[in-house]
Amino acid sequence: MTIFWIRRDLRFEDNAALFHALHENEEVLPIFIFDSNILQYLDKNDARVTFIHNQLATIQSQLNQIGKKLAVFHGKPLEVYRKLLSENNITAVYTNQDYEPYARKRDLELNQLFKENAVQFKTSKDQVIFEKSEITKDDGSPYVVYTPYSNKWKNALTQNHLQNYPSETLLHKFTDHSYPFLNLNEIGFEKTKIALPEFNISEKLVSNYENTRNFPAIEGTSLIGIHLRFGTISIRKLVKYASEFQNKTFLNELIWREFFMQILWHFPHTINQSFKPKYDAIKWDNNEILFQKWCEGKTGYPFVDAGMRELNATGHMHNRVRMIVASFLCKHLLIDWRWGETYFASKLLDYEMASNVGNWQWAAGSGVDAAPYFRIFNPTEQIKKFDKDLQYIKKWIPEFGTTKYPEPIVDHKEAREKCLRVYKDAVG
Repeated sequence: MTIFWIRRDLRFEDNAALFHALHENEEVLPIFIFDSNILQYLDKNDARVTFIHNQLATIQSQLNQIGKKLAVFHGKPLEVYRKLLSENNITAVYTNQDYEPYARKRDLELNQLFKENAVQFKTSKDQVIFEKSEITKDDGSPYVVYTPYSNKWKNALTQNHLQNYPSETLLHKFTDHSYPFLNLNEIGFEKTKIALPEFNISEKLVSNYENTRNFPAIEGTSLIGIHLRFGTISIRKLVKYASEFQNKTFLNELIWREFFMQILWHFPHTINQSFKPKYDAIKWDNNEILFQKWCEGKTGYPFVDAGMRELNATGHMHNRVRMIVASFLCKHLLIDWRWGETYFASKLLDYEMASNVGNWQWAAGSGVDAAPYFRIFNPTEQIKKFDKDLQYIKKWIPEFGTTKYPEPIVDHKEAREKCLRVYKDAVG
């Protein structure tokens, strides 16, 4: 028997590892593992767990139509596989590559178990167009600046990279089994009350993306982050969309994602250390009271507060607002970027470690291709540029303009001068 292990690829359509598993084998058992090593740190109503379970239910429904079913487990992957190996004659496990530090460690441990049991561990590239060291400088070293990486990425792209894997045509080859499909309660979770974004991308949205993406009051962004994060849509399909609708900005955003992924692959220490080491010498204030006000959207800076309230209520924050909010935390409040990164990680539906860490380090000035430390967003001026009619702000701050709305917790000019002083002392 062969196992196909669903991970960050919650779909049957155009799935590389699934295609190889079904194309090369007769008896394939499809499984998903709710990993307790990850779940133990999440709230019991974490919206992302509901999203995953909903997608698994959709997959189960697809399989039921052809008399097949998915096996869903809960536990540590190593223990789940020990049990599966003891109960079945397994010859191979197929799955798609995952590049985050925890995933790499998990797969190394599993590979050792598989070797001891003469099981082949076959991984495929599926969540990116180019992985690991496929796009590097001529000397083989990784790019740490986006533009040359992006140029080489585009020059290397061929139709072969966008080939479709017709995995959905082979589902009849799944084997019958008696393993369970666990519900949310059985893994210790409950359904979220947060509305989950459906995949809804149109030619109009992609075509107008450049003109609308910076204005949070407009529905001008795709909300596809969560679908990319959990693989409910193929990256090859999205790159084709960007090419067909001829939107370079939309394509560039997809390339930024891969840029940050290869940075995390080559520099895994950046999840908790500055890419530019001297930035770890910054003497952060780390005022817990001010941090709490930032978390709750009560800083007295409307753009910042609207963004944080949107995040807390929906699990989403507009991309432009993310930059303003992150800059404010690091530069105005002098709070360590890692605090903000951790808070975003707990709230964002589309949380992806590489992009979250990369963008927070960009905002703090400590990362690859980062904004210089003396670039400090003025949150009030940003309103004039991106929400001049206050539609976004009024949507999320009903008390805006009344005495109930708090006074600014810091003075912009004073905070800016202090930030420049503190950063200069640390990095010169």
